[in-house]
Amino acid sequence: MKYSTRTGSLSELTTPCLIVGLEQARTVAAEQGQSALFDAAVQDFSDKAGRVLVVNLTRESGIKRLLVAGGTDGEVTPADYRKIVDAAARALKPLKIDSALWALAGTRVAARDLYWRYSAGLSALAGALYQFDQHKTGNDKELTLRAVQVHADARGRSWAQRAVREANALQAGLDFARDLGHQPPNVCNPTYLLREARKLGRLNKVKVSALDERRMKELGMGAFLAVTQGSATPGRMIVVEYRGAKAGDAPVVLVGKGITFDTGGISLKPAINMDEMKFDMCGAAAVLGTVRAAAEAKLPLNVVAVVAAAENMPSGGATRPGDIVRSLSGKTVEILNTDAEGRLVLCDALTYVERFKPRVVVDVATLTGAMIVALGAHASGLFSKDDELAEALLAAGEWSGDRAWRMPLWDDYQDLLKSNFADVPNIGGAGAGSIVAACFLSRFTGSYRWAHLDVAGSAFQGGAGKAATGRPVGLLFRYLIQATR
Repeated sequence: MKYSTRTGSLSELTTPCLIVGLEQARTVAAEQGQSALFDAAVQDFSDKAGRVLVVNLTRESGIKRLLVAGGTDGEVTPADYRKIVDAAARALKPLKIDSALWALAGTRVAARDLYWRYSAGLSALAGALYQFDQHKTGNDKELTLRAVQVHADARGRSWAQRAVREANALQAGLDFARDLGHQPPNVCNPTYLLREARKLGRLNKVKVSALDERRMKELGMGAFLAVTQGSATPGRMIVVEYRGAKAGDAPVVLVGKGITFDTGGISLKPAINMDEMKFDMCGAAAVLGTVRAAAEAKLPLNVVAVVAAAENMPSGGATRPGDIVRSLSGKTVEILNTDAEGRLVLCDALTYVERFKPRVVVDVATLTGAMIVALGAHASGLFSKDDELAEALLAAGEWSGDRAWRMPLWDDYQDLLKSNFADVPNIGGAGAGSIVAACFLSRFTGSYRWAHLDVAGSAFQGGAGKAATGRPVGLLFRYLIQATR
């Protein structure tokens, strides 16, 4: 999908589909000589946020269809505007057209400027128009939408152009992340993740490297290796560096959990829905997608993505509950549950990133099922003791619509992490599972500013609508944009 801007009077432009509000659609139809047809079509239309209607015009019209979005006339709330653009974007997908013209940014939204309105609409399109069919066969694929033009007048053209540049970059990053998430686990293993990450090295100012298991053993990454030792596919620590600023500028470091399939190891998961554990690498996919978006947008800052890629498999060589390993930090970890493996690969990654002298570190992980219980699918869980960093991430999520909710990271919860035999166990008691997991990670982040995003509920959907969402690429990309100002 490619986005661009277009100016001119709507009634004089040609397009297979014009996406517009009711009153503006009525005006365009009249100027096209289509008033009677249009009035009959919208007679029973409910002009409310979230309602849409496609009106096919006659062959003589330069505009072949009007996709009418309800609720755009008068001032609306930001939440209603998102409802409007989301509904319009979803309605656009099944139409058998190759391009469309988007004209909803003129809607008045309380406390939101024109740039935000353009960006919110483009974000809705990026979310709705994605499809993944790499493993489907057949030659009967329907015509798919390939380009959307954003209508802008002289006053808003510069804002539209900026929003379009960022939207094209975000689309590239989201698609990269979602494509990785959708690959089956017999395709997407740590070796595949590294191969796909190396493709980012083709972008300007991007460098890709990796640590193999031999090098990780030399460094002392015993926690990471405890997870991967049960798999026939070796683990990898993947490093992607985007250098958009001066070499000496401290980078924003993003760390992603890349468990390409999580059986639970010896602490085996139930069989039901285990296929969804291919999504346990969505944190890794998100940080790689964010770096791609930053590079595509040519953001003037340095960004490093570190991916801890491994499979968690049961075998004769797998880690057992009760094993004790030494992490890269020197701390020993008692592994009480091999299904709490994400924090093991992440703790070594979080120690490793100290060498980059980071500006901040944000790790992203589908870490705990308890996060789904707490927040469902609507928000990612945000943990940090750094109020400034937390507020910046929350603001980025609110602006982009890829929202997060701050969870407590109080020292009181650290008492739940006690081991009789090692410095720290990898699980606590029965309660506060997401918080205890974040507390575990916090013990390896003392030398820099840090935040943790638990995206177990937001990074993918289960059930009949099973899919990777690409979140929190939108939040992280917006945070990086804000960090350049």
